[in-house]
Amino acid sequence: MNGYVERGEVPGVVVVVSRRGATQIYAIGQRSFGSAEPMRRDTIFRISSMTKPVTAVATMILVEECKLRLDEPVDRLLPELAERKVLNRIDGPLDDTQPANRPITVRDLLTFRMGFGVLMAPPDTFPIQKAVAELRLGQGPPAPSIPPPPDEWMRRFGTLPLMYQPGERWMYNTGSDVLGVLISRAAGQTLEVFMRERIFDPLGMSDTGFSVPPADIGRLVTTSRTNPFTGSLEVYDEAEGGQWSRPPAFPSGSGGLVSTVEDYFAFGRMLLDRGAYRNGRILSRASVEVMTADHLTPAQKSHGGLVPGFFENHGWGFGVSVVTRRDDVAKSVGTFGWDGGLGTTWSSDPREEMVTILMSPIAWRSPDPPNICLDFWTSAYQAIDD
Repeated sequence: MNGYVERGEVPGVVVVVSRRGATQIYAIGQRSFGSAEPMRRDTIFRISSMTKPVTAVATMILVEECKLRLDEPVDRLLPELAERKVLNRIDGPLDDTQPANRPITVRDLLTFRMGFGVLMAPPDTFPIQKAVAELRLGQGPPAPSIPPPPDEWMRRFGTLPLMYQPGERWMYNTGSDVLGVLISRAAGQTLEVFMRERIFDPLGMSDTGFSVPPADIGRLVTTSRTNPFTGSLEVYDEAEGGQWSRPPAFPSGSGGLVSTVEDYFAFGRMLLDRGAYRNGRILSRASVEVMTADHLTPAQKSHGGLVPGFFENHGWGFGVSVVTRRDDVAKSVGTFGWDGGLGTTWSSDPREEMVTILMSPIAWRSPDPPNICLDFWTSAYQAIDD
């Protein structure tokens, strides 16, 4: 990791490697290029899609309380999604539809099988992509200033047809945003209040939320990304005055959270401990087991994941990927976790009793993990000496 900083590929990183109770946390380099501020253990990062596992845990808390049921249609709390229409062709006009074969269930949302999600194609390739952008539903990289409040977001989303039949295939991202609205309505609280009371406060995740308060904004990194046309780094979001410096109208269950390495370590360790923390419990062991199992059929995997070949050695649980076949030094079969495209990654490995987390301020260039993540995982696992 020092080498990546010394070569100027990233200004700095914060990493956790924890195995069987032995934990190492390293803060390396500076918070941004040209900055004199060092990376610290309490530096705050935009964790983007590492929000999804948190949203899944929040959903399972409500399932355990019988306020939601996995195979219940979501129509009771999300009437906007009742009587869905489905596109006859993904490249067809939005009014060329057929009725959905069945309602969308909570399980569909958790497993990304609701029939709607990110299309791995350039923007505006298909009419449905253009409609999503025009409705400001936030299907691209996290941008808290774009989507409207939850009820309006759901109203707009309900005007669109599904891309595919519920249960037909795995489609990334949208299920978690819909879950965020569902959680709020089932709990009778905003998504952030529910997450804070039921997850963040119990786990001591004091720096995790959908925005950064003014007193802590100095600890938030400036995130940069590579310009796809010039290849040069450019600022994606500043800390002071940036999109995460104020509460969003729409708290995104798919990608809206900020956190620190130590906060997310508490979350990852709780799931590794099958729902337990200190002298308490967030979820039952049974809930964590079902959450971290592979729920996809071969047919649902056949349409591919975010990158080619992903489902050859991975499955998908509730908001997390699951390793199903070991073909590398890193990550045993059964390892679960997920990544954040703005520069973060986490996994918990039950076989090795191991949690690994890396956070950086440089966004990924594509859904393929960057070399710094590949080398981090390899380095962590090659250090095992028993």
